[in-house]
Amino acid sequence: MLRAKLAARRVPLHWTNMFGVIALACVFVLFVTGAILMFAYAPSSETVAYHGPYVPLAGAEMSKALESTLYISLEMPGGILLRQAHHWAALLLPAAIMLQMVVAFFTGAFRRPRRLSWLLLFGLLVAALLGGWSGYALPDDMLSGTGLRIVEGIMLGIPVVGTWLSRLLFGGGFPGQIIENLYPLHLASGVLLVVLLVWRWWDAYGREPARFPGEARTVPAWPNFAVRAGGLFAAATALLFLIGGTVTIAPVWLYGPASPGDASAGSQPDWYTGFLDGALRLVPPGWEFELLGRTWTLAVIVPLLVVGAFLMLVAVYPFIEEWVSGDSRAQDVLDRPRNVPIRTGIGVAGIVFFGALWGAGGADVIAAQLNFSLEGVITAFQVLVVLGPIIAFDLTRRVCVALQKKDRETVLHGYETGRIVRMPGGGYVEVHRELDAQERGRLVGPAPIEPFIARPNSDGRVPLVNRVRARASHLFYEDRLAPLGGQSRPALRAMEQGR
Repeated sequence: MLRAKLAARRVPLHWTNMFGVIALACVFVLFVTGAILMFAYAPSSETVAYHGPYVPLAGAEMSKALESTLYISLEMPGGILLRQAHHWAALLLPAAIMLQMVVAFFTGAFRRPRRLSWLLLFGLLVAALLGGWSGYALPDDMLSGTGLRIVEGIMLGIPVVGTWLSRLLFGGGFPGQIIENLYPLHLASGVLLVVLLVWRWWDAYGREPARFPGEARTVPAWPNFAVRAGGLFAAATALLFLIGGTVTIAPVWLYGPASPGDASAGSQPDWYTGFLDGALRLVPPGWEFELLGRTWTLAVIVPLLVVGAFLMLVAVYPFIEEWVSGDSRAQDVLDRPRNVPIRTGIGVAGIVFFGALWGAGGADVIAAQLNFSLEGVITAFQVLVVLGPIIAFDLTRRVCVALQKKDRETVLHGYETGRIVRMPGGGYVEVHRELDAQERGRLVGPAPIEPFIARPNSDGRVPLVNRVRARASHLFYEDRLAPLGGQSRPALRAMEQGR
């Protein structure tokens, strides 16, 4: 019965659908390798002396966690392959999920009835980040120990509850029982990842897939799409194991055991947490004050608030747009990004903001490699994180309007062919090729939607919230050109001339 349903289900054949397959391959590699590694890894902070085959660390004191990691890497048959494939999959998974979110955002795939799917996708990203961060610290080497020391400093900088949170996570003073506390968190994040993944698949299975404008090419989910997805899944899985077996990552034997009094020089976080590190680096010095007998460190509070607000806006944006636009209809046709300039501008501005924070996380590396002053690089990123999103929003909005006008011209006059024909009267004109039905359906634009109108209530007054909503709705729609509809080209041309 399931096969019959899948055979009757039509799936758009578009390259953006494959990011989910790559994410699924990453989850598969993570669970297969993780299930094997958990039998050899010892989640313990107990100190032991190393007596393994790596001579430079002979006799060195380290935790059982690092000793077991060295055993996996240097003695266990195939251990280094499993561990490195696990790490590379953990690096690729957030990228695949982020790309899915970017596609869903720019095409409006988060609108009704798919708002839950957006929230589940955001939850998958959070679970992937949590799993990656907790797994980063489990080897208990010098690099991960430096990262944990930074986490402790951030927690201690949170007013009122910071000390309590630090002791709760570390089980006392640093480093405490951090390995024993992080290991269950790492396992729980993996379980949460699978639960959200299954939930999202079940939610998507309950409705028809969203389709792109026009008569986009579709194929049956079974066997056509399943075979294509299976091939990509196998290729992505094989590539992860190939990279895991040939490209070294996290060589803990070179870093040595973690030490509370030492730090690893030139340490950098994994790429998906770089934006958090960058947010801390961009705060100007001296941002603190004393109040109520406490020192309030804005250098920690402000980055946490800004990053938290940014992530919250990403999660709830579908609800904000629906409130602003007033469009609560079920949408099965995706938007072309150019046809919604404000949303596209917001998306590009968010990417620039995230990119500025992420780049600032490597400001020291940029300064060293390009021979710039560190202060100059930080200042440049401080300017970029404020002005960059504003400039990106305005430029994107203008480009979208220009592309809409180009589409309108193409619908009215067809594609340019480059053929010049001489008319009987002696003039010359260029021959244009008229669009076919599929191209016309793709370019005519979305159905017209009226902005929200603030109307008086029973007392004859217009509430402030309605006035704000009406203004925001007008701004949201003002850059969307009216759709041309499905008229013939002569009729469209006559309509355009009439204007």
